[in-house]
Amino acid sequence: MKLYETRQAPNPRRLRIFLVEKGINLKDFEIEQLDLGAGDNLSETFKTKNPMCGVPVLEFDDGRCLSESIAICRYFELTHPEPPLMGDTAEAQATIEMWNRRMELHLLLPVAMAFRHTTGHFADRESVFPDYGADRAGAAIKIFDFLDRHLADRRYIADENYTVADITALVAIDFARVVDIRIGDRPHLAAWHERVSTRPSAGA
Repeated sequence: MKLYETRQAPNPRRLRIFLVEKGINLKDFEIEQLDLGAGDNLSETFKTKNPMCGVPVLEFDDGRCLSESIAICRYFELTHPEPPLMGDTAEAQATIEMWNRRMELHLLLPVAMAFRHTTGHFADRESVFPDYGADRAGAAIKIFDFLDRHLADRRYIADENYTVADITALVAIDFARVVDIRIGDRPHLAAWHERVSTRPSAGA
């Protein structure tokens, strides 16, 4: 199998962390790095693999491709069920999905929009609205505050165990540094961040 990814981007990192947590060796994949700034993901060749032009993409040996980081994680959750990162009961799966979606929609997406609209990194291919970027940065900061309260009496975001929701939150919070959003004086969030950042997978 082959992975198309971009080392600095949050969604490919999310998948890499997930794979390492599953005990899957990244060296088992052929990995091709794409330069998003140069538009490698916009080529006609890459569009045949993912018409949405995003990374990561998993290409199977027969040429079929799977995109969207959580869809790829779901594939590996089913083919490598231990340890369960998406839940092992109906209630756990639903709860983890709820929290992961919250981390995607209310944290990772606002951080990504703050990056795109305040830095203008992709201004050569999309309209940029700095005021919207600033608004999304403010939304992300509110979730930092929410998570600090949420984590006051629990070790992990969705469950008593580490899950994909923690992975999504970690990559979002780390990526937020590029728009100067930091944990700061949020002790419970900082303690959680220390716990998840010291896992071997975090360096994947």
